[in-house]
This record gives sequence, structure tokens and C-alpha cells, in this order.
Amino acid sequence: MKEKLYTIPVNDAVSADDECPICNAKRALERDAIDYAIGPGASYMESDIREQTDRTGFCAHHFQMMHDYGNSLGNALILSSHIRKASAGLKKEMSGYRRASGGLFSKSEASNVEAYINDLEQKCFVCDYYRETYKRYIATFFYLYDNDETFRDKIKNGKGFCLPHMGELLKAAPDHLKKDRLDDFEKTLFEVQSRAFDRIQEDIDWFVEKFKYENKDKDWKQSKDAIPRSIQKLVGGYPADGVYKRQ
Repeated sequence: MKEKLYTIPVNDAVSADDECPICNAKRALERDAIDYAIGPGASYMESDIREQTDRTGFCAHHFQMMHDYGNSLGNALILSSHIRKASAGLKKEMSGYRRASGGLFSKSEASNVEAYINDLEQKCFVCDYYRETYKRYIATFFYLYDNDETFRDKIKNGKGFCLPHMGELLKAAPDHLKKDRLDDFEKTLFEVQSRAFDRIQEDIDWFVEKFKYENKDKDWKQSKDAIPRSIQKLVGGYPADGVYKRQ
């Protein structure tokens, strides 16, 4: 199947020899979003972008990434206007404070101030920026699986997925694949995951065995990075990644 522009990122992620191609694609999207928010292009200086960052702010994870990214002035400018916006909203809600309803033994609804804080905590400019693209990546993944035999072979011969993304793919598959292809995908996924977990188990077990005196001079085989790969397989992400810095 001839590669199209929108299939390239998904194909690249599947070809990356990673423990989870969905983690790989998501990391690239997240970094692109951080670059866009506070990188050399200075999108935060554009009025429409600043309006969005003022309104939504960032989740704790992405505030940490922005802090580590290295643009102190950009962070300060974003924080200055976002705090001003958040402060105004908070003061408004506090001035009309309505205590939460309910009591000790009944279901309680949040006060208006709690509701305002909860709503703000659920918003993030970076999460919003890549969320829709990520959804398209998942749709493209299944489009390629359905139509591209080479892509299916890459999945069948690959290292599988982390558990969270395995669950996500299983949930999404019926929305994208018809009966026969869906049956094939589920069968393939289970076979690949079973093989992947056997491999990870072997690697982490050998990592442990290498600490025994009689094995100290034996080859590490594929186990040197078994700890971060095992963690990724179980919960996703890249525990061994360093801080993402401004280039």
C-alpha cells in the first residue's frame, strides 16, 4: 500500500522497534505540543493562543514538562496571564460562595468554588492540542491494519503494546474493523502480547540472575534495559526518558 502523508507518523511508530508503538506515537505528539506551546516559534505570543492558555492552563504533568523545557521567559509570560485569569475566576466564585449540599450520610454536591477548581484542574492546553490528532492516529492505525498487509505483518512480528494501550485498542477495534478483520486483529493481538510478555519475563529474570556470582561474567543478553521496558509494558510511557529540553 502506497504511504500517504497522514499514515507516515503511525507507520514510523510501528517501525520504531519499540515496546509499544502507541506510546511512541503519543510521546512524539506530546513533544510536538510542548514545542508548539512554548518552543522557538513562540506561539504563546499569538493573541488567540494566549487566550486559550489563559483560559485552560496546563495539567500538572505538562506544567512540569514546560518548566523542564527551558524557556523561562515564555513560562513566566504564560503563568502571569493565566494566574490573572484563574485568580479573577476564583475571586468571583468565592464572592458568591455556595456551600456544598448534603451531609455526612448523604451524597454531597460540590460547592461552586470546588466546582470551579475541579473544572480548571481538568483543562490543559497541551492535552487538548494533541488529543484530536491522537484520535486520528488510532483511526489510522486500524485503517492501515485493515488495508495494508505489510502493516499487519509489522504488528504480527512486532514487540506488542503496553497494557493500557492494548486495552485501548481492544475497546476501539469494533468501531473500525468488520467481523473477519476484527477476529483476525484480536487473535493477532493476543498472540503478540503473549509472546511479548514471555520475552519481557525472560529478560527481567535474566537481569536478576546476572547479580548472582556464578553469572557475573556471562552475557547480559537483552536484559540491560529490562527494568524500564518492563515498566513500560505494564503501565506505558518511558520511565528511562530524560527531561525534554528546548532544542
